[in-house]
Amino acid sequence: MCGQENKKMSVQNTVQNLTQACIEIRQTLDSVKDQQEREKIILKHIKAYADSNLSINDFQKGLEWFNVSEGLSFQKHLSGKLIVLDFFTYCCINCMHILPDLDALEKKYTVSNGLVVVGVHSAKFSNEKDSAKILSAVQRYNISHPVVNDAKHSMWNDIGIVCWPSLVLLGPKGQPLVVLIGEGHREELFLYVKVALAYFKSLNQLSGHSIPLKPAQHLLPASRSTLLFPGKVHAFYSSKGDEKLAVSDTGNNRILVMNSQGKVEHIIGGCSPGFKDGIFHIARFNAPQGVFGEDDIIYVADTENHAIRQIDLVRKCVSTLAGTGVQGHDYSGGKLGQDQPLSSPWDVVKYKSIIFIANAGTHQIWGYFLNDSTWWTKLYNSKTCASIVGKGKEENRNNCYAHAASLAQPSGLTIAEEFDELYFADSESSALRKVALSNGKVSAACGADRNPSNLHCFGDVDGKQYEVKLQHPLGVAWDKEKKIVWLADTYNHKIKKFDPSTGTCTTVYGCDKSTAFNEPSGLAVSLNGTQLYVADTNNHSIKSINFETGYIHTIPVELPKVKQTDADSTERFSSEINEAGGKLVITFDFEFTSGLKINTEAPQKWSIVLPDGWNAQKLIGDLNTPISVDVPNIYQKVEAQTLFITLDLVVCKTSECIPKKLVVNLQVKGKSDAPAKVFIVRKLKIF
Repeated sequence: MCGQENKKMSVQNTVQNLTQACIEIRQTLDSVKDQQEREKIILKHIKAYADSNLSINDFQKGLEWFNVSEGLSFQKHLSGKLIVLDFFTYCCINCMHILPDLDALEKKYTVSNGLVVVGVHSAKFSNEKDSAKILSAVQRYNISHPVVNDAKHSMWNDIGIVCWPSLVLLGPKGQPLVVLIGEGHREELFLYVKVALAYFKSLNQLSGHSIPLKPAQHLLPASRSTLLFPGKVHAFYSSKGDEKLAVSDTGNNRILVMNSQGKVEHIIGGCSPGFKDGIFHIARFNAPQGVFGEDDIIYVADTENHAIRQIDLVRKCVSTLAGTGVQGHDYSGGKLGQDQPLSSPWDVVKYKSIIFIANAGTHQIWGYFLNDSTWWTKLYNSKTCASIVGKGKEENRNNCYAHAASLAQPSGLTIAEEFDELYFADSESSALRKVALSNGKVSAACGADRNPSNLHCFGDVDGKQYEVKLQHPLGVAWDKEKKIVWLADTYNHKIKKFDPSTGTCTTVYGCDKSTAFNEPSGLAVSLNGTQLYVADTNNHSIKSINFETGYIHTIPVELPKVKQTDADSTERFSSEINEAGGKLVITFDFEFTSGLKINTEAPQKWSIVLPDGWNAQKLIGDLNTPISVDVPNIYQKVEAQTLFITLDLVVCKTSECIPKKLVVNLQVKGKSDAPAKVFIVRKLKIF
């Protein structure tokens, strides 16, 4: 036991020394421009730690893993590999910011090159210790590398990690080489990995053996025609005076506009992520969250594009108001919209001629000014985007002056116009807070701790102000009829209400497991004040709650007929059948390119939309089941009739699975001498 403790202390001391050494190297690299000189500095550092006999302890047995078919160990699976350990917790915005860096690293250096990235999930919140919730996060953020649920922080404590995110680079014998704390180290990380791979390869210490990858992406809902991790919902009047719902279909990288019964009228964007303005089917988003509609305009917090987008429902086009498409690190702002970088905008709300932005990545609230405006005595030109609340330090610090306050990952916004106040869900402090719009004073509503630096004060307790305990709330909505704030207490899976007149916060919905929510993240009150809409994120649904009866109803989302532009690709072909009618039997064969192959463990689905009067044994099925269609008498039909077949596939490369949606347009025409029963086998190429 004494030997184990001594080893643990030695590893912790080494990690602590590495942390400081890497900070000093970063300062040196900033002044060195020559790439060869930079690599020499890194190589000298790698050599200094490569010969150490000190290796970290293996992962504890019995931990739950994701994206692999069995738990990994250093001796069995990772020996001879350069390993990047990513210590993260899925609520953390800074942890989310380094995922694109890791994804790019894995694309450049693969397992066969000798590199393995392992996510060590070390939960902050109790909800995050639940493996089912981690699985949802792995799917939501498209993490393809192995992830372990280290709920008791065993690896965290063994190594001596102190904050999220932390990256630890290990050599092929498990020896610590590099420690990078926080985000923003992409260039350094790539440089360390490049030099280390070359060095250990020269010593013949690297192995190209595979590891038992089994991506979790195939456990997602089979059809991407439905909602996937919806983030926010907002109710608004259209120009015709009727209620519409704007829904951020976050996992599908698109915005849906539908009525309260779920009939979708507009699909804006596509399933694949991107950053593109233009007409609806050309425009692309990347994990959009906040939505705010007014008349025929919808404002969108396009989170992973770090931008604010505008949807014009009349012109049917998307434009960018603010953001460059790349994460920024500016804490002041003041540039014109498209020149002003943002950092993970999570929600938006419009008040007069200003769009408030929950800029979660810098722990601030920003403003985009639609017109020349004077705000809290300062003049802003039209189309300017700037920080207006919070100094950027992650705290729960209130202040009479907006710029002197500190926020902790603001993620939900709503305006209480009757009180001239902006309420926001301060997720990392587990609090509901407010800003006086008259003078900028930031104050507490409920939750969190009196100590502004304590961001670990959470739970599930009703009451007043600081006796209230919440757990990572993400959504808020002002109810003008009841004069209360509805709050999505996300990690407690409950909907609560805050009454400004009494200062009390009480649980209203979510206690009954039969109507359980799963990390609800967005809320909206219906325009007639009779119901509450909930973006029930991990249940992939929008729900409505009737205030009078308490009945909770899942809104059935009804999408329009599939068009070419909704799919990754479209195939067209034709067939003939006897004009008196008959039967079509359709099957598909696939040719894969680019190293893709079908995932035999994932559900591979088809669905079909038929012309009026046609029938099928099934409208939805799996690819092992042929599509059987009964064709009526089509003698009178002059033109061919078109069937729309949607194929929802999950195909895999070595280390990742990719959802693919194909639309097949089958045109069928009647002919007097054609057979009454037609068997069609169509070969499709998958890129």
